[in-house]
Amino acid sequence: MAVPKRKMSRSNTRHRRARWKATNPQLVPVTVDGSSYPVPQRLAKAYERGLLRPEH
Repeated sequence: MAVPKRKMSRSNTRHRRARWKATNPQLVPVTVDGSSYPVPQRLAKAYERGLLRPEH
């Protein structure tokens, strides 16, 4: 694990943390039992195979 040689200032720490942003998942339409549901793209195959059920 990396260990800093010097203390990082509060201003620099907050500036570094402020750049990180969570993004919303990209939704794609998936048809299950004749109904279309927007689901995250990474889970689309699981919904198509029936491993997950949409809760709508």
